[in-house]
Amino acid sequence: MFDPTAFDNMKVVIEGALYDLDLAGEIVITDRNDIVNMAKMSRSFDIHFRNSSTHKGNVTANLELHADLINLAAELLPNSLSQKRSGCTIKLQFFHYGATDEAQLKKIREIFLDIWGETRQISQSVTITPSTSLIQNCISIEFDRLISEDQMDDLVEMIHFIMTSIEQLQSYLKEIS
Repeated sequence: MFDPTAFDNMKVVIEGALYDLDLAGEIVITDRNDIVNMAKMSRSFDIHFRNSSTHKGNVTANLELHADLINLAAELLPNSLSQKRSGCTIKLQFFHYGATDEAQLKKIREIFLDIWGETRQISQSVTITPSTSLIQNCISIEFDRLISEDQMDDLVEMIHFIMTSIEQLQSYLKEIS
């Protein structure tokens, strides 16, 4: 048996909280990936989900947890590396179709700034697929620090903010359609 790393512990907490919501019928988990990159000795876990009240193709969310070799080494070899390097990074992404106008994109940014605050790095990218005329917007939220096991309760609380983001974005998209 092995001693689980911070990455493993945080992954289990996030996964458990989201599957509890899935079992309760509040969300629908649509995809999940747990990847070990042997070339770079890194791990990543991501899980895609949507609000259960939405229909396929509406707002979806992706939560990604990532740990590099340096993060693992800092945890397992505390005497050789700074404990400040121990932990994981988290990236959130929200996907939707349709909003392309600059004013709409600004309003979406304002919605996310109201929920997540000014200290988060929030970016949007719009992808147009010419053959199908599909326009997809991806809103990314990145945290400028490593997350450690000390913030385990914050990870569960973050799911509430993700759900609020999905609901407010869906509400705005209904307004403009």
